[in-house]
Amino acid sequence: MPLTVPTWMRRLLPRRFRETPPRVAVVRLSGAIGAVSPIRPGLSIGTVAPSLERAFTMPGLSAVALVINSPGGSPVQSHLIYRRIRALAAEKEIKVFAFVEDAAASGGYMIACAADEIVADPASLVGSIGVVSAGFGFDRLIERIGIERRVHTQGEAKAMLDPFRPENPQDIARLKEIQADVQALFSGLVRERRPTLDASRDLFTGAVWTGRQALDLGLVDALGDLRGTLRARYGEKVDLRLVAENRGSWLARLLRRAGPGQTAACLPDALIAAVEERAAWARLGL
Repeated sequence: MPLTVPTWMRRLLPRRFRETPPRVAVVRLSGAIGAVSPIRPGLSIGTVAPSLERAFTMPGLSAVALVINSPGGSPVQSHLIYRRIRALAAEKEIKVFAFVEDAAASGGYMIACAADEIVADPASLVGSIGVVSAGFGFDRLIERIGIERRVHTQGEAKAMLDPFRPENPQDIARLKEIQADVQALFSGLVRERRPTLDASRDLFTGAVWTGRQALDLGLVDALGDLRGTLRARYGEKVDLRLVAENRGSWLARLLRRAGPGQTAACLPDALIAAVEERAAWARLGL
């Protein structure tokens, strides 16, 4: 809560100290969600929890602003981050704003729903309320080059969706059941947090909308940017405090995580992770 100073004490202070401007902690949440790779970590509860804790415990706090720029990713990590934000907001009784940059899609939008108000740029991409599972099938390739796949399991579903075996209709049906359950959680969360949704439209098809369209549909509350919105809300002297991440450069993380002689071996993993993250953005046309 903002620090209050008794009137008699304020009169003894120099003029510039008599009034404390409202303070807003700013936390940036950028990138794909989930453990993309050991040296290229995405957004996860492990990487963002320290920043959230510092933000919500900042002295003299009036609000917390989340700057979100994410194509989505792991539904579990998205939900964990969402729950942590809501828990801290309730515990500290602090208002939360979410500001969308390029995108708050899929899990990125789930995190945005943790805010009391969502503000987007007119050209932001918002939504993608759905569940996706993607992969490759290599069964024809290994057959062509003369490789035999041998899998032995205890439990008939243990090797479900093995990419080196032909697709099994039972595996696909089971995957659809799992996706439907996750989708029910996602859509229920959005309905709970966004009571102003346009009930005449099916907003849970996985489609994305621009910021302007999202405003009409009730997916966001306003159009604008962080500085302009918070100045209009808290005054020209609002104190915006960026909470810095402690993730370091990708090279520093590589050297910390890889032992002697392992750095080169980690590079292919980092390149694959970069391609996967690029593909997540490409699904949004970005």
